[in-house]
Amino acid sequence: MTTHAERILDLYQRHAAAWQSDRLRTRFDERGWMDRFLAMVPASGEVLDLGCGCGEPVAAYLIEQGRAVTGVDGAAAMVALSQQRFPDQHWVHADMRGLDLRRRFDGVLAWNSFFHLAHEDQRAMFAVFARHAAPGAPLMFTSGTEHGVAMGTFRGEPLYHASLDTEAYRALLHEHGFMVLDHCPEDTTCGGLTIWLAQRATV
Repeated sequence: MTTHAERILDLYQRHAAAWQSDRLRTRFDERGWMDRFLAMVPASGEVLDLGCGCGEPVAAYLIEQGRAVTGVDGAAAMVALSQQRFPDQHWVHADMRGLDLRRRFDGVLAWNSFFHLAHEDQRAMFAVFARHAAPGAPLMFTSGTEHGVAMGTFRGEPLYHASLDTEAYRALLHEHGFMVLDHCPEDTTCGGLTIWLAQRATV
């Protein structure tokens, strides 16, 4: 029997158009955090967007601000929507778990995506972050506030979310060469998201 975590990609594959429609109707509360992230990315830099979805609104904003984007998503329908909207960018249909694009980026983002992974998969993702982050590159991702699983719904189907605890994230970031710059639990200015902003060591 498949678990709720294992059904995530299938859910997004089947409901990609609905997800895009809903996302385009929501406010872009992420702007402040994206601006902080982009302040650390060179004007000609390239961002790796893990779990890019349909490319709206996050990748769209990065592109609007002059950055190149390589977007990765495990749902082919999401990648196709991103490709249609932004054909000049690089879109990759791949599971972020174990990803190795054999290059480094000026910024790495896992916004509202990484937290769909099961606990052990989340722990393993820090090696993926480190493998793709250039020295000095920012890493930003969203998580929960404590160790556990939280179930939401989308189009009447269960939507899995999981989180490690705060100290586990701090330890994993340190272990993989990242310095925590900010950690904001349940930011009321950003839809209640819990946000981590870190930076890859320069040496």
